[in-house]
Amino acid sequence: MKKPLKRIQYNPRRRAGVIGESPGVVIPPEDALKPLITIFSYNAKELVSSEGKDIKVIFDQFKKCSDHTHWIQVRGLGDATLIEEVGAILNINPLVLEDIANVHQRPKFDDYDDYIFAVSRMISFSIDYQLVNLQFSALVKDNIIITFEETHKEHFEGVKNRLAAGKGAIRTAGAGYMCYALTDTILDRYFALLAQLGEQLDEVEDRLYDHADKSIMYETQQLKRTLIVLRRACWPERDKINDMLRTESPLISPEIKMFLKDAYDHCIQIMDLVEGYKEITSSIMDIYLSMVSNRMNEIMKVLTIISVIFIPLTFIAGVYGMNFSRVDPVTNKVMPDNLPELYNPHGYFYALGGMLIIGIIQVVVFWKKGWFSKL
Repeated sequence: MKKPLKRIQYNPRRRAGVIGESPGVVIPPEDALKPLITIFSYNAKELVSSEGKDIKVIFDQFKKCSDHTHWIQVRGLGDATLIEEVGAILNINPLVLEDIANVHQRPKFDDYDDYIFAVSRMISFSIDYQLVNLQFSALVKDNIIITFEETHKEHFEGVKNRLAAGKGAIRTAGAGYMCYALTDTILDRYFALLAQLGEQLDEVEDRLYDHADKSIMYETQQLKRTLIVLRRACWPERDKINDMLRTESPLISPEIKMFLKDAYDHCIQIMDLVEGYKEITSSIMDIYLSMVSNRMNEIMKVLTIISVIFIPLTFIAGVYGMNFSRVDPVTNKVMPDNLPELYNPHGYFYALGGMLIIGIIQVVVFWKKGWFSKL
C-alpha cells in the first residue's frame, strides 16, 4: 500500500488595513522582507547585471548603460520608501504603488498614458508542503521593466538563463517582451503544479479502489481546495492576457502580441485542467460516499439475515419461557389451555433440535435466493 499524501497546509494571509485610509498610501505587509535589488541591463551585444539593497544601484547602472533595456528585479516589499522613490522616478500613479504593496490583488492589466502595470499570482508548494500564493507585479515604461516579488526566492531562473545565453528575441524585443516572458514563466509553473496535483489525484484514486478509508476524503478535499486557489488565479489571468492583446500601448508591439496569443492558449489549457481535476475530485468524493453507503447496506443486510433467522427461534423460546404449568403441582389436576410438554423427558433437547432445524431451513432458503452471494 502506498504511503498517504502529506497534509497540504495553507497560508491564508488575510487582508489587513485601516478602514477608511486614504487611497494611494503605500503600506507593505507586516511580514514583508527587506528588498534585494538586481538590475539587468541588456542589448543585442551584452548583458550587465548588478545587485544592491537600495535605489542607488539603479541610478548607477542607468548611467553606465544608457542604450540598454533594463530589468529591475525587486525581491521583498519591506521598504515603502523604495516603492515611493521608484514611483517618483518613473512618475507612477500612487494607486499603482498602493497595489504593488497590497499583495492581495487579483491578476490584472492596467494601461496608462506612458506605462503599463500588470499583476499575476505565483502559486507553488514550499519545501514543507505548504501552498504558497504570492503576488508578482510588473511596471513597464519605455525601455525599463521593474518587477516586484514578495520573497527572496528565485522564480525566474529560466528567463535569466535565456538572457545570459542571448538567444531568441529576449534581448532585442524590449521591456514589453520581458513582461511577456515573465508571465509565461508563471504559467509554466502552473503546469508543473497541476502535473503534481494530477499525480496525487491518481494516487488517491488508486487507494480508493484498493483500500478506502477516511483519509481519502480529507486528502481529496485538500486537493480540491488547492484547485480552487488555482482557479481564482488562472481565470483573471486569462482576462489579463486578453487585455494585453487588446491594448494599443506601443509597449506591447504586434510581435509581442503574437507570443501573448500563445500564452493565452496556455491559460485556457490550465483552466481546462483545473476544471477537469475538480470534476475528478468530486467524482472521488461521490464514489467514496457511495462505497461507505454500500458497505453500510451490506452490514445492515447481514444483521437483517441474522435477525430473520433468530426471530422464530426467539419466538419459540419466548413462548416456552412463560412457565404456565400443565398440571397443578398441589392437586395434580390437568389445567386446560396451559403449556403442554412442559414436563416431557428430553423436552429441552427436542426444543433445541426444532430450533436448529428451523434455522437450517431458513439458511437454505436464503442461500437459494442468492442473498449470501451478494454479501
